[in-house]
Amino acid sequence: MSGWDEQTSSAVRPYVITGGRAGTKGEVLPWESLVTASEVPPPPTLQPEYRRILRHCQGMLSVAEVSAHLGQPPSVVQVLLADLVEWGLALVRPPAAPTARNDVVLLRKVLDGLESRL
Repeated sequence: MSGWDEQTSSAVRPYVITGGRAGTKGEVLPWESLVTASEVPPPPTLQPEYRRILRHCQGMLSVAEVSAHLGQPPSVVQVLLADLVEWGLALVRPPAAPTARNDVVLLRKVLDGLESRL
């Protein structure tokens, strides 16, 4: 990617990047969802922001991390990622649902750690 692409894409207004959309057709991707590029080759006409996302998502990244890499608000990245998932260009792994047992175990470990320092 050239420096020119880097400079211009961050100056583009978010509503232009998303085509005026503020939301997605389906559920909004939580910020902690993990995203990776699929093995489907992107079409040559794919807009630059989508290409940047796919380049960053060669490994697994959270929605929040993708947002930070692009320098765009998470809401914009959520719309773009939803498009990529719908087109089969990206895969999403939803965050693990917390369970009450895990929360209690974690809190017990934190409490034990704090008590050992006192």
